[in-house]
Amino acid sequence: METVDEKFMQRALDLALLGEGFARPNPMVGCVVVHDGMITGEGWHQQYGGPHAEVNAINSVQDKSLLRQSRVYVTLEPCSHYGKTPPCADLLIKHGVQDVVICNTDPNPLVAGKGIQKLKDAGCTVTTGLLESKGLEVNKRFFKFQTQKRPYLVLKWAESSDGFIALPDYQACQISGALSQKLVHKWRTQEQAILVGTRTALHDNPTLNARHWHGPSPLRITIDKHLQLPATHHLLDNSHPTWVYTFAQKPSLSQTHFVTVSPELDVLDQMMQDLYQRQVQSVLVEGGTTLLDSFIQKGLWDEIRVFKSPKRLQSGIKGPQLPNLVATYKEKIGEDTLTIYRNQF
Repeated sequence: METVDEKFMQRALDLALLGEGFARPNPMVGCVVVHDGMITGEGWHQQYGGPHAEVNAINSVQDKSLLRQSRVYVTLEPCSHYGKTPPCADLLIKHGVQDVVICNTDPNPLVAGKGIQKLKDAGCTVTTGLLESKGLEVNKRFFKFQTQKRPYLVLKWAESSDGFIALPDYQACQISGALSQKLVHKWRTQEQAILVGTRTALHDNPTLNARHWHGPSPLRITIDKHLQLPATHHLLDNSHPTWVYTFAQKPSLSQTHFVTVSPELDVLDQMMQDLYQRQVQSVLVEGGTTLLDSFIQKGLWDEIRVFKSPKRLQSGIKGPQLPNLVATYKEKIGEDTLTIYRNQF
């Protein structure tokens, strides 16, 4: 049975999710202020560079004198350093908050326990680890980035009932249904970047935006080792931030950046290092088969999401080969079946 503390922390986690797509590269954080069992203030981190969750929650409390007798629930350890905003731990101390409940400690070396220690040094009672696993799921991208120094990687494709993802000669065709397509555009707003390989960029000429869902479109990324993409293709239209990883050297445009990598080293490894340095915390990899297989063979993935359509193509380009994986989730999306795998390593 859910405890009172869990109820308020769950509310804070629900608030945190309202910042999805907008708080990045910061984590999503929610905060709830409770006095005598009643919520007197709440907030979340709404926009990168804007006030943090604790600031919004404290500001929403009408009678600030009650904060000394209030319990504050926050999904992530309050920051202790000056970034784009002042430290949230200092704000709580300033208002005399004596009781703070935290879901997750912050793995960012700039915080990493310092916020908790600052609160304790000020005489505050601090409880940690409430609904910890739920908090880790909410900020799985942030935690992966901080602990493994690479983006959170989601591999996605749609295949026919007989296992093909395209027609012969890489001709594109619509395999998944309308509901699945809409869901994919929602996913695009949730990830910071989207990646396709050279063949997909060449033959599909994708726009890689989130036009079918409200939210920010991801940074577009492609691998074009020998600069084969025509300037007329959507990915090179300079309409949206786009990075092209290539062996060549080419001057960048205002929104289109050419990133030179070495042919002597593994391209994916170089990309991961570069994306980490550039603070890209998550990537949706949409294909094609060669690129997806490369990630799978290296064990370089966190989620695999596969739509299985009832359509039969009979011939064409086969989908990626999955190792012996156990599905963690399955759902019908219209006529399609969505299967999700999670990498436990």
